[in-house]
Amino acid sequence: MNLTEKTYITDKGTIHYWTCDTPEKGKPELVFLPGLTADHRLYEKQLEYFAGKYRIFVWDAPGHASSYPFKMTFSLEDKAKWLDEILKLENFKEPVFIGQSMGGYLSQAYAWLFPDKMKGFISIDSAPLGRGYYRSWELWVLFRMEPVYKKYPWKLLLKQGTEGVATTDYGRSLMHSMMMTYDGDQPRYALLAGQGYRIVAEAISADLPYELKCPTQLICGTKDQAGYCKRYNKAWHKKTGLPITWIEGAGHNSNTDAPDEINKLISDFVEKLSVSL
Repeated sequence: MNLTEKTYITDKGTIHYWTCDTPEKGKPELVFLPGLTADHRLYEKQLEYFAGKYRIFVWDAPGHASSYPFKMTFSLEDKAKWLDEILKLENFKEPVFIGQSMGGYLSQAYAWLFPDKMKGFISIDSAPLGRGYYRSWELWVLFRMEPVYKKYPWKLLLKQGTEGVATTDYGRSLMHSMMMTYDGDQPRYALLAGQGYRIVAEAISADLPYELKCPTQLICGTKDQAGYCKRYNKAWHKKTGLPITWIEGAGHNSNTDAPDEINKLISDFVEKLSVSL
């Protein structure tokens, strides 16, 4: 897997990202966006599978892992704009966004800001940004998560953070290694998670008519226990008619619990898209 690490400097910090080229031109490019507190390693199995077949982009989101230090005073919209600047720099013309959890929220914010740029979207255990899907108290909680993570015993947080997002040994081991990036610096982890929830809550509270104009595929694990993710996905599918695939036995990080199944879904989606481009 021949990924090249690169950097992009913003006024708040430096973003680290990786790309992988392919000799073939004119095919969709895959933009992998990890979830909150996860980093580029979340897509290990996808990167191994798709490297050399498609052009690839993956990052450590601002404040995460190697994209640190970073001033945590940005919005979801800011993140989407930085992402767009990097993709322009890398000359991505036909980007297909694959966003897990927070990565899916970011994809929707990007689609709102740049409605004609995204050629396809695969949501993995994410949820809609539309205000109508959320109860007021759910947003109230999202705005106030940082102090919770600051006070939570780290060992318990580590245990719940790994066992709560995956059902397989591989998925849990991977999440554990990503969380250990913050071992010994719980305030950094608390700020990262708290700020992430807050900017999502802000984007939802803005009550914008977030609309996906590109082909979209929803994916959710049947054992996803993160918040109300399953409820949101059922409502998202029902309201919009967007196709949804349920991954049997998978948790919130279903791409780590069922990588072969997810890789096939991505592959089928992109191949069908290639025909229409």
